[in-house]
Amino acid sequence: MAEDMSIDTYLAAGGVLTSPANVPPRYRAELLKLMASFVDSELAGAAGFADMINDGPGIKERIAAAKIVLEKTDSADRVLRVMADFGVETDRYATHHPWTARLARDADIGARRSAHDMRLAVFNYPLSGWSDAVTMNLLMGRAVTVQLADLQMVSYQPLAEAFRHIAPTEARHAELAAEGVVKLIAAGQGAAVQASVDYWWPRVALSFGDATPAKAEALRRFGLRHTGGSEQKTRWQAEAAAILKTHGLQAP
Repeated sequence: MAEDMSIDTYLAAGGVLTSPANVPPRYRAELLKLMASFVDSELAGAAGFADMINDGPGIKERIAAAKIVLEKTDSADRVLRVMADFGVETDRYATHHPWTARLARDADIGARRSAHDMRLAVFNYPLSGWSDAVTMNLLMGRAVTVQLADLQMVSYQPLAEAFRHIAPTEARHAELAAEGVVKLIAAGQGAAVQASVDYWWPRVALSFGDATPAKAEALRRFGLRHTGGSEQKTRWQAEAAAILKTHGLQAP
């Protein structure tokens, strides 16, 4: 970094940081929040879906579900290793929070996080059977794909590299969910899938955040966000609606 250039200017111009040693305090705080939100969401999502494995209607579905749980946990571990460079006690992380904790199905917390961890609000709601789990993963999988398109460009290089490794895996999870929806509809469960779409759509939509203009601008200056949450949500709505339409389903 040029000596006469501020860290904000350097990052806003597309500069990258490579180690905790050259990360300023404000940037460090936002970076750790970003990583914790991803890790906590992956672990909570994996924990919730793990309970659905034995609800799979066949061996192939159960293998796919188990693979998703394994890979989401591995993705969390990959980002945790980046957090470890900042002094986070990763050995305790997996057991420190109640990852399986869920609210009532009819709870309404908006975009608020739980008191337990930094998971996205959507991961505080329980899954209700196999078709509901597959539908949720279809919608959330597409949301994660959209979010990772931006996260792969974060200005902390080791994290950007981790996200670039994770992105294809998450995209495949969304594809598996789409395949699962096709099978559910073929088995006559279209109405149940549509009911789950209606339930999860607004909750997944809240995953794109409600950052204040000042907070969004700070993240942009730090190079921790390049596309705003509203823009990402608009892209997700269009892509998810198109996918649903191909299966004879409707976006709320």
